Amino acid sequence: MVNESRFHCYFGPGEAPRVVRAPGRVNLIGEHTDYNDGFVLPIAIDRQMRACVRPRADRLVRVRSIGADGEGRADLDAPVEPGEPRWANYVLGVIEGLRRAGAPLRGADLLLDSTIPTGGGLSSSAALTVATALAMRLAGGEGRGPWPEGMALARLCQHAEHAFAGTPCGIMDPSIVLLARAGAAMLLDCRTGEPRHVPLADPGVVVLVCDTQVRHELNDGGYAARRAQCESAAAKLGVAALRDAGARQVEACGSLTDVERRRARHVVGEIARTVEAAAALQRGDYAAFGRLMDASHASLRDDYEVSCGELDAIVEAAAGREGVYGARMTGGGFGGCAIILARRDAADAVADAVASHYQAAYGRRCPIFATRPAAGASVVG
Repeated sequence: MVNESRFHCYFGPGEAPRVVRAPGRVNLIGEHTDYNDGFVLPIAIDRQMRACVRPRADRLVRVRSIGADGEGRADLDAPVEPGEPRWANYVLGVIEGLRRAGAPLRGADLLLDSTIPTGGGLSSSAALTVATALAMRLAGGEGRGPWPEGMALARLCQHAEHAFAGTPCGIMDPSIVLLARAGAAMLLDCRTGEPRHVPLADPGVVVLVCDTQVRHELNDGGYAARRAQCESAAAKLGVAALRDAGARQVEACGSLTDVERRRARHVVGEIARTVEAAAALQRGDYAAFGRLMDASHASLRDDYEVSCGELDAIVEAAAGREGVYGARMTGGGFGGCAIILARRDAADAVADAVASHYQAAYGRRCPIFATRPAAGASVVG
């Protein structure tokens, strides 16, 4: 990971940089419900983005990444615009958002590094925007001026992705990256922004994250198309958002196209499953939780059509295996990762079996790691 010596290699000698971390996340259940004003149930994971930051005497911000080429730059005395390299636009979007919010920004050198697989559906982009915001606050002086906090900062990071990276993401990702608690999932009401932390501290249970290595981009059209289909369905149903529709209402509406009906059926069912899953988790009923995960994946595969053969293969390999409670794709879909909720004592055997099945089916590795609910973003040095 990024450290002081590497920072000095990029930006030259000087005072020691400060360090912040922002975790990735997996969504246990509640997929494609956030932009429909529904509920989601994510956890933060132990893979993370780290940012080393050192203030400058001038008004220039320079950002480099250990994992990508090029350097992003911003002049704090002028409006910040997207540019090249493209990865730096996430950073520039946050800086412009903070500038518009009146935060007392200072020039800074910023070096990024990450253990979150990019494009794997583990919210590497939200970790990047949140890490940037915390790093710029360190550089500016934590006690100075109005800095956005909590959900206000989450919305600022979300807007940075919309405006500077062209990614129409929901509010879930920056919210869990900022507000997660160790040993808990977070039931987030995406309409009100109200979070409720639900214990997941049982040491006998782990989440296995299985990376298909099929990379996806949320700005490639598939995500935006589904969002538009949901908005069209809500308008025909006469509701502000699909959260306000019922299952019978969806089936009875004669003006919905077949595609709109299937999209709406997934969203309405997924919102109900998510609320039910949080209740199951609260009482420690992992078997019930797992059944809801399985149903979620089937709906994402058949009605929302965002799964793929690789994700389905992982879920099918895990189904019915000793020690497995449930499995589903996680994230926006079209690739990325699947997750398996499993007993800790069976996790290694489950991971080996799934990896072997995937290798036989696709002729390549499926990296798998175990994680438990981690804490949200923080200053670490």
